[in-house]
Amino acid sequence: MHTSPSSSQHILSTTPPCGLTSDRDQLDPSKPEPNAGERALVLGGGGSTGNAWLIGVVAGLFDAGLDVTEADLIIGTSAGSTAAAQITGARPTEQLAAIISSAAPQTRPRPAGSVPGAEPVRLTTDHLERLRATIAAADDVADLRRRMGAALEADPASNSAAQTGWRATVAARLPDQQWPQQSLFITAVDARTGDPVVFDRTSGVELVDAVAASCAGGFAYGIGHGRYIDGGYRSNADNADLAAGYARVLVLSPLGGRSLHPLEWGTHLATQVDELRAQGSTVETIFPDSTSEPMLGANAMNVALRPPAARAGYDQGRARAGQLFEFWR
Repeated sequence: MHTSPSSSQHILSTTPPCGLTSDRDQLDPSKPEPNAGERALVLGGGGSTGNAWLIGVVAGLFDAGLDVTEADLIIGTSAGSTAAAQITGARPTEQLAAIISSAAPQTRPRPAGSVPGAEPVRLTTDHLERLRATIAAADDVADLRRRMGAALEADPASNSAAQTGWRATVAARLPDQQWPQQSLFITAVDARTGDPVVFDRTSGVELVDAVAASCAGGFAYGIGHGRYIDGGYRSNADNADLAAGYARVLVLSPLGGRSLHPLEWGTHLATQVDELRAQGSTVETIFPDSTSEPMLGANAMNVALRPPAARAGYDQGRARAGQLFEFWR
């Protein structure tokens, strides 16, 4: 697998490079200084269709005259990390056009009597069942991260050949493989310690690797000597708490802020939004509407639904733009 330069590999084998921090570090970007900036955009996770919906919403806002890609900080988790890298590397309308014009990849012939799209749904269901079982056994979110890290590092998909293929897949999705100049946080979790991790352009980690790690929902992705799992395991699929200190925070959540975590863990998006507001931030959220929702969640990995999910997101973005002008500007 192609990795970061050897100096970064050496640092990763001992301590995180500058900018790659955990909750134990004094410079943890999940606890920024008050008044860290004006505008933060949070792009949550939600699988393949969630990514398409996010691109659609941002493109709809853009076409209506509201460019949220100019945020002072963009936070991307899982599918949201891919969307964040895409909208900072090319116009959101270009990304939308690419989704709508793309054909679903060819698949092997299905057995007679099989249901189109059933395999992605089954894989999603299997993953959710494993996640629910792990949550039920965990004491708290930190214990959940450790348990998921141990389980996913042992998954066969964590082998080097599979990782090379995954990196190539992620790289093909990014219009620009360089970190943008604006602040971009990509979330992940250290598979071996369970510690939350935030990658940015100072981390000594290539953007492709950061996104590949953040999207590693079913296996552990290797960067140097480290192994990382999906950023959605950090606290929830949105990680809006990383926007603390920003005056205005816009959260786009493909999963509608839902969480499988027990409420007492304090990781739900609603809890994070309340905390941001208590700290002085103005927060707005966009959740999938009745048109978008059936294409997300259980159908999140059905690539055939990406074009309609993107269109539905676009319509939502266009419809919400007028309400958000004063808030964002």
